[in-house]
Amino acid sequence: MKMLAPDYEIRSARLEELPQLAAIEQAAASLFTGTPYAFLVEAAPLPYAVVLERFRAGQVWVAIASPSAVVGYVVTKPVEHTLYLQQIDVDPAHGRRGIGSALIGAVSEWANQQGYSALSLSTFRSIPWNAPFYARLGFQPLDEAELSAGFQQIRCQEAEAGLPIAERVIMLCHKLPIEVRNRNNT
Repeated sequence: MKMLAPDYEIRSARLEELPQLAAIEQAAASLFTGTPYAFLVEAAPLPYAVVLERFRAGQVWVAIASPSAVVGYVVTKPVEHTLYLQQIDVDPAHGRRGIGSALIGAVSEWANQQGYSALSLSTFRSIPWNAPFYARLGFQPLDEAELSAGFQQIRCQEAEAGLPIAERVIMLCHKLPIEVRNRNNT
């Protein structure tokens, strides 16, 4: 278990918590209201079958608010030699408290222990809580020419889902584990 602050905890998800993740994803999507990506507010969440598959692989972590409410989560999967952050969301009611950073820190520790060479993700370039946030944690953008087959496949899936690929960026962080300081303790 990884403690975030007195009121929050990061740990591996439990099966009974998985149905709650879709509501968190939908609440987090509301942050796109008023951006060029407002269509994401109506987008379907990550399918439960995908979340369950990743859970069975031991690759779903949750942020818990005291005493037991799930308020954030991350779902990962291997892509190439990296651990890919497939979905990460924090309920906006609990935002700006370091929960997203703490989730990434916990995943980073696990990835390091498992022998992954880096964390990876795909995100929007210009949304402050997307690429600029990840850059502060040590993620660096890959040029399109650097995209391996696995990342090109992610690009194709994003295009099929209607995401504007020109506004997306694949990012890598090679420094594992990522050191994350609590906002409340810095």
